[in-house]
Amino acid sequence: MRQTPTIDRRGLLLVLSSPSGAGKTTLARRLITADQDISMSVSVTTRKPRPGEVEGQDYYFVDDPTFKRMADNSELLEWAHVFDNYYGTPRAPVEAAIGQGRDMLFDIDWQGAQQLSEKMKHDVVRVFILPPSAGVLEERLRRRAQDAEDIVQQRMDQAAAEISHWPEYDYVIVNTDVAVSMEGLTAILSAERLRRERLNGLTAFVRDMQNQL
Repeated sequence: MRQTPTIDRRGLLLVLSSPSGAGKTTLARRLITADQDISMSVSVTTRKPRPGEVEGQDYYFVDDPTFKRMADNSELLEWAHVFDNYYGTPRAPVEAAIGQGRDMLFDIDWQGAQQLSEKMKHDVVRVFILPPSAGVLEERLRRRAQDAEDIVQQRMDQAAAEISHWPEYDYVIVNTDVAVSMEGLTAILSAERLRRERLNGLTAFVRDMQNQL
């Protein structure tokens, strides 16, 4: 029985972005569960651990001076200041993963996606998740948050600002049905893994084949 040849592949960085309430987190969790060859990128943050959070699994928890040193020394691929705390993506584990042919999943906003693309342009695949409609998004936000009317409106305004960046992404999924959206996301990942420029061992494989003909 012939064996399927193994061709070394460079890993990729799959970025998911969306307005709050579009279903991005649900899709990310399902993809991680379904595909053993992709793992979630673990961010570094200056906020305090919440009950049940595990160092190195949920976040890497550091103090402000450590975070700023990492940023100044280019040890972060992207970072942002959100609600009085800093969040960022450590460079070393990401570069190690893709160099070993492992894929990383990022649940970040458009600003983080932009920074990541500037640093690692050829490794990033960006997918924007849209809700089925503005009405559905508003309903989800109201059901989830149970906030005062002015807070809900602030969230809707923020969603509008996030959605305005959809043209910056490589793919867009309208998340009307989670199962269908998962099929689309899986298809994107499968196709991107087969890109010629990511198959490091392809040239040697083809040359060896030509020599045998």
